[in-house]
Amino acid sequence: MLGIILCGHGGFASGMARAMTQILGKQSQFIAIDFPETSTTALLTEQLERAVNTLSDNEGLVFLTDLLGGTPFRVASTLAMQQPNCEVITGTNLQLLVEMALDRDELSCEAFRSQALECGHRGLTSLADELGRCRDEKQIEEGI
Repeated sequence: MLGIILCGHGGFASGMARAMTQILGKQSQFIAIDFPETSTTALLTEQLERAVNTLSDNEGLVFLTDLLGGTPFRVASTLAMQQPNCEVITGTNLQLLVEMALDRDELSCEAFRSQALECGHRGLTSLADELGRCRDEKQIEEGI
């Protein structure tokens, strides 16, 4: 099973972890680390290093972060480059977190990355687009 470390600004990680737990129940091999305004890059680095050491016995490790270029992303990226079988995914949302937590048992790090990116793109939509898609599908079903 791949280990997952979720990290983001403010209470992003703990909030997402609570939401995921409400939907899926408690997840093993999962650690959420917040980066509150009062934290420092050095402290976040220590926390992420401890998390990596805790989850190092897994088949691989994935960091899920909130913002491209933010401190959680940068620190996770630095650590990931020092680890074999490690990926960093950024722009994490709840749909991505839930779907990927369910699918990670059967995936390599590379396959996780590819599937997570597809999931993230699929999960970003609008009501108008979804209604239009449903109408288009219904018209095809009712065709000659």
